Amino acid sequence: MRWAVAVAGLALAASCGAASDITSAVAVPVAAGAPSGTSAAGTSAAAGARGTAGPTATPAPAVAALAKLPVKGRAPTTGYSRGQFGPAWADTDRNGCDQRNQVLGRDLTNVRYRPAPRPCVVLSGVLHDPYTGDTVAFTRGQGTSDKVQIDHVVSLSDAWQTGAQQLDASTRELLATDPLNLLAVEGVVNQAKGDGDAATWLPPAKDYRCTYVARQVAVKTRYRLWVTAAERDAIARVLTACPGQPLP
Repeated sequence: MRWAVAVAGLALAASCGAASDITSAVAVPVAAGAPSGTSAAGTSAAAGARGTAGPTATPAPAVAALAKLPVKGRAPTTGYSRGQFGPAWADTDRNGCDQRNQVLGRDLTNVRYRPAPRPCVVLSGVLHDPYTGDTVAFTRGQGTSDKVQIDHVVSLSDAWQTGAQQLDASTRELLATDPLNLLAVEGVVNQAKGDGDAATWLPPAKDYRCTYVARQVAVKTRYRLWVTAAERDAIARVLTACPGQPLP
């Protein structure tokens, strides 16, 4: 698990201004053959340490990574709850900022923080929503904060039904707080998506769909999740328009 924390910390550094390379953490497909009890994030990081993937490695195209994902039916939702993925927006990199504020700081422009020795809480900013192309003004407060929400690109319910219930609690918490799986988006669109996968929901902005499904493939690769046949086919259809699409 120390490797998994290191990978999450590497990615999170980007949202606080440090240089990082998220692609190196997902360049090695781990959908199959990962040792039992080892998280996908840890497997990727360990592979990088052995020299099979590193900061300069070219990520495999999303099409190739999709082909490596197992295809299975959905597991039941029995036992699912948000609590199975740890506290909401837990500070998994222990830097004093919760994941919601880190993602807002990463994805918004014209960001204004609450004055503090360690600026962290986002008070306002402007979102250029990747899902719709809309521009949304964000102001922290009752009745306004929900205009911008943080989407789990692979929803936690979908993750639970495609393998996450077999992960240990610490790895599920990483999945829920991994910046690779988090995007600031317009609240109404996030609510419309709900727990949908690519077979039931795609971003209204068609020019973002290739990036969106590639991100889903990257998350499912990192955490050794599977796809349903309908989900695989929907992702494959999107990627026919961008066969060279890299993993994010």
